[in-house]
Amino acid sequence: MGRAIRRLFRAPYGVPNALQVVDGQLWVADQITDRLALIEIAEPSEYGVTRLVRDLPSESSNTSGMAWGGGSLWVAANCQATLWRPARSSDAPEGEGAIIEVDPASGQTRRRWPVPGGGGVHGMEYDPFEEGMVWITTLKSQTLSKVRVSDWSVQHVIPLPYGRAHGVVRAEDGVWVVHTADRVIVKLDCVGGGELDRIEVPSSDPEPHGLSAFGNHLLYCDATSGWIVQIDL
Repeated sequence: MGRAIRRLFRAPYGVPNALQVVDGQLWVADQITDRLALIEIAEPSEYGVTRLVRDLPSESSNTSGMAWGGGSLWVAANCQATLWRPARSSDAPEGEGAIIEVDPASGQTRRRWPVPGGGGVHGMEYDPFEEGMVWITTLKSQTLSKVRVSDWSVQHVIPLPYGRAHGVVRAEDGVWVVHTADRVIVKLDCVGGGELDRIEVPSSDPEPHGLSAFGNHLLYCDATSGWIVQIDL
């Protein structure tokens, strides 16, 4: 039997492509403007959210992933975004991604790193069980890389079963990874990458992009429709 999936509310931005739950509130990133909004998690409603807490600009580009850890927001900048807004000097290079550590109070960039192995990036997670480690979808090689922040060294790599990997959530017994085009969220073993569990998202539900843990649920955002969606675990 499939898990219960329900639409909660529409994001404050038109193209929400990444999200992260922090202390019962929700950060949402817009793929076009690269702004970051902190909002209260609302009861299901088509018309918005209970309260906008903070709205920040960022130096990201084509924002496609978000995480929280070590007192910072971490934003996955997929590549230079020029179709829907003018290019900025802070944009990631054409065809390349970047990971940006962001001050959650001001939106200012604290540090910036390259995507391991180069290429694009659609999702990331700060590991809650291993301090100072982040998981990054390395799209060029269709892998998930665990990286130590202190020296930005790759500690481990696992293969991904499908293309277009997006949101990432580290669970105690594995790591969830969204594969948007296949509409599936797969839990993988952190060592060998074997499949432990899966959630298939029907075509009648919004398409999964970004992903975050929320108690005994997962939340995902759909950059196409703007919905924030809850999945029961």
